[in-house]
Amino acid sequence: MKPFKSSVSLFAIFAVCASVCHAGQVVPQDIAGFSEEANRRLNDFFAGVQDEKGRKVAVFDGDGTVLGQVPHYLADECLYAYAKKHPDRKPDLIEKMRKKSNVSLPYVQDRVHYFSGESLQFIRELGQQCFDESYSGKIFQPMRLLIDRLKENGFEIWVVSASPEALYQQFLSRALQIPITNIIGVKSIVSQGVTTDEIVVPVPQDKGKKEAIETFIQETPLLAAGNSRGDREMIETSRGLRIMVNPDEHLETGETESVAEYAKKNNWLVVRINDLPEQKNPAISSGSYGVRANKIRDYR
Repeated sequence: MKPFKSSVSLFAIFAVCASVCHAGQVVPQDIAGFSEEANRRLNDFFAGVQDEKGRKVAVFDGDGTVLGQVPHYLADECLYAYAKKHPDRKPDLIEKMRKKSNVSLPYVQDRVHYFSGESLQFIRELGQQCFDESYSGKIFQPMRLLIDRLKENGFEIWVVSASPEALYQQFLSRALQIPITNIIGVKSIVSQGVTTDEIVVPVPQDKGKKEAIETFIQETPLLAAGNSRGDREMIETSRGLRIMVNPDEHLETGETESVAEYAKKNNWLVVRINDLPEQKNPAISSGSYGVRANKIRDYR
């Protein structure tokens, strides 16, 4: 009898064996920067959704969740840096914005109004320039690793933000390696490539984030992550894991419990990531326009 000859290498056989051995289970993978408890819950989550049928969707807030926001939101730094260089552009609108809270519904729409009349591509490239100059090191590495692992497990990644959509689309798409149309923010109707003053609803702020998920994504998320009271309704759309990043301990006006207390009470996964000012962050919005600084997060 002739000996059996195979063109399959022993390496390939071992690889197939390893694949079979791990079939039906997810190998735990800890994410650097997250606590032991956070990694345990994340590994349990991935094991629980491996056989999920249909679309698997994960939704993240932008500022403060995947991108550092200290000392100021990129949206404000970019807008006011542009306004400082172009003082004749909509000065009445700038003056009106200075009197509003920068997390209010009218304010987040005014950011879009300020850039109306510019092309979609111009605003995207302006956002990219602001990111490259001042924020390129402020993508939270543990969140980037989480997003990478979600993609490896067949998830669609979406960002739902109250910042201007056009301003954030290009740099977040490139930084997170997701489709540019998967970044949803406050936006206006675009006509012949030029942005207009007509705001598209729902506006993704507070409960508008939940409405934006239903309207634009059209799938219930398996994971949702945010960092503030304004993300609560969005986080609660998740039928799987709910994540709160760097939650505040203080009470918001009209609230009876802090965001941190609410997250703990409802068994959300709470993660804490350093968000510190860097020398290259110019703080233009506070220095010249009176925008309040965001809270430093130092867990070292």
